[in-house]
Amino acid sequence: MDRDERVLRELVGAHGETYAEEAGIRLKDTPQPLYRLLVLAHLLSARIRGSIAVATARALDEAGLGDPRRMAESDWQERVDALGRGGYRRYDERTATQLGEAAELLTERWGGDLRRLRKEADGDVTELRRLLQEFPGVGPTGADIFLREAQRVWPEVAPYLDRKALQGAERLGLPTDPDRLVGLAGSTQPAVLAASLVRAAVDKDVAEDSLDRAG
Repeated sequence: MDRDERVLRELVGAHGETYAEEAGIRLKDTPQPLYRLLVLAHLLSARIRGSIAVATARALDEAGLGDPRRMAESDWQERVDALGRGGYRRYDERTATQLGEAAELLTERWGGDLRRLRKEADGDVTELRRLLQEFPGVGPTGADIFLREAQRVWPEVAPYLDRKALQGAERLGLPTDPDRLVGLAGSTQPAVLAASLVRAAVDKDVAEDSLDRAG
């Protein structure tokens, strides 16, 4: 096993939790988990600590807002309060508005089911990324986060290693070619590989720990 393979093995072994898993989302190709992932991607895309975004995604679900119809029917203050309980205070008012508008769009245009959006993209990942950005508050970063995680259940997306994941590879001294990274990772699922690399990109301690473990 060469140095790059060892680094990836140690990275994934110690830091291979996806963000959906951290947020308590049991990701399946069904409407509710996919919607909760969309909300998580929205929250993670802001300039705020990932741990706060994850806690807030959990708080929204605990408040009964893990369903697009319920989110669309909720009032603005209810959303603000749930965001506050998760610690998402810096952007709470704007985000509360965007979450309501995004849920309305998903309900009205795609019947509350992101699988219909996927079908509209017809296997074109570029189009899928564009459609995701039609949701208020979900820009290019949010779309990338969603697709990094969704590749676990939407195989046509994989391998999806975006700029942030490749920054993690660079920090670890690994190749920045996606196909090369997937080859080095062996049987590791691309979604897990992507999440691990992102964690190395956003947290220097994760990168240093993985390098130390690899020797």
